[in-house]
Amino acid sequence: MLFRLLKPAIFALDSETGHRLAIASLKKLPARGVGSRPKDAGPLSIDVAGLSFPNPVGVAAGFDKDAEVPDALLGLGFGFTEVGSITPRPQAGNPKPRLFRLVEDNAVINRMGFNNAGGEAALARIKARQARPGILGINVGANKDSEDRIADYATMTRMMAPYASYLAVNISSPNTPGLRALQDESALTSLIDAVIDARAEAEGGAKPPIFLKVAPDLEPADIDAIARIAIDKQLGALIVSNTTISRPELRSHHATETGGLSGAPLRALALERLRDFRKATGGAIPLVGVGGISSADHAWERIRAGASLVQLYSAMVYEGPGLGARIVRGLERLMRRDGFTSIAEAIGTE
Repeated sequence: MLFRLLKPAIFALDSETGHRLAIASLKKLPARGVGSRPKDAGPLSIDVAGLSFPNPVGVAAGFDKDAEVPDALLGLGFGFTEVGSITPRPQAGNPKPRLFRLVEDNAVINRMGFNNAGGEAALARIKARQARPGILGINVGANKDSEDRIADYATMTRMMAPYASYLAVNISSPNTPGLRALQDESALTSLIDAVIDARAEAEGGAKPPIFLKVAPDLEPADIDAIARIAIDKQLGALIVSNTTISRPELRSHHATETGGLSGAPLRALALERLRDFRKATGGAIPLVGVGGISSADHAWERIRAGASLVQLYSAMVYEGPGLGARIVRGLERLMRRDGFTSIAEAIGTE
């Protein structure tokens, strides 16, 4: 209700200012709502990659780039949250404006360019909340001007592995030139090997599962190759998918902006790609469904198509931060309506 009242004022601001306002507001949540322990395991709980998620609905990377509000998001009822993408060195990202609301399309275009305060700044905040409960994924990336991007991923893995519930390797942002080339079979094999080696070298012996975030703009041969590598390297999950560089029919005057498109227009493509990866992996590796999810029905469709977990971001721009809890409630109703006693039973049953 509060978000609906404030929405006109928020939308009067430019998109990036509005986002910073959202982060600032979440920082002010009362302590009792922050980092609260998840409820005892219930019908929506699910085990993925050795982790026990209280529910399958999470926040996608990009919302909390610098790990400023993970506990506030968990306190809103999300089953997990993923911070980042975080790079070894701070970087300003691409020139502004670089974030656009496509209101008529319930969509967002961004060309942020991995803007973040760098690994050390994020790590200080992550260490400070280490004793708090909740599943925290850390999404790592490479600096735009890096001479060795694979080395950047290895650096971030060593730095973050002791503090991450899982590590998400982001090679699918369209806003860092050349980054998606790491999805090539040979380059991807080298990257994953380097990340696995770096995880083994991290202090404390922690070995969080490695999730790989892929683009929706892939050819069938790419999908098959990525699926083979993911299974061979025993990755924890594939996150399907990032934003798209394709442009379906859009109504907004921002439709021609360059960058990655997310929100409602991505839904059909992201669902299709999820089904492709489910087929390519034969269900041998968990999938995280992302892209255009804005209701319990959308999340349920993604689970029935093969997703073990789902993530939101762009839909919260239009529906507010309470959307996650509403989807969680709706998922339990849909699960019981269709005769399932747990979310795990429903995965891939479409």
